[in-house]
Amino acid sequence: MVIHEVFPVGPLQCNCSVMGDERTREAMVVDPGDDIEHVLAVLQKHQLTVRQIVITHGHIDHIGGAMKLKAATGAPILMNEGDLEQLPMLEIQAAWIGVAPPSPVKIDALLIDAATVNAGGVQATVMHTPGHTAGSSCLYLPAEKKLIAGDTLFAGSIGRTDLPGGSFEKIIDSLHSRVLALPDETVVIPGHGPATSIGEERATNPFLQRR
Repeated sequence: MVIHEVFPVGPLQCNCSVMGDERTREAMVVDPGDDIEHVLAVLQKHQLTVRQIVITHGHIDHIGGAMKLKAATGAPILMNEGDLEQLPMLEIQAAWIGVAPPSPVKIDALLIDAATVNAGGVQATVMHTPGHTAGSSCLYLPAEKKLIAGDTLFAGSIGRTDLPGGSFEKIIDSLHSRVLALPDETVVIPGHGPATSIGEERATNPFLQRR
């Protein structure tokens, strides 16, 4: 059985995921943007040991707490190399939203498209979905029929593309060529806001209607 808790963190209410294997008690944490005390409390509640910290993209609301979580757990931080260019901009991003800048973030390993990341029996396939940022990535968990979508797809909307590294053309291509290739019953956990499904977004999301 897979433990999966999703909860909002930080001033922009980024959805952080804690996913753990009930048998091995190994876990991965996706997008620990802030409120690391809460993240650690969830891990402790389920008696989980973090094996990796996965970042869907390099915006401060998703990565801002990663170094604190690494300091507390020793787990490596993974992110796509396309977003390494975001890291020097974290201080500017902090000023945009009026929070203190995090300490410099160091990425320990790269998220590679089509690679598998796992913690015990929790297995996710990395999908590089550029558009919101150059390195934006989703995690697809086929056994759970779930997609952790970062800021690529939301219920009724898609990620903004007007920030550095963003491209409307690329996000639309990522959505049509990669994300909509998944089964309709796939539950989507977006970077912010409520969960949805591929089928629901295929049918109703105005950005995903074929022109």
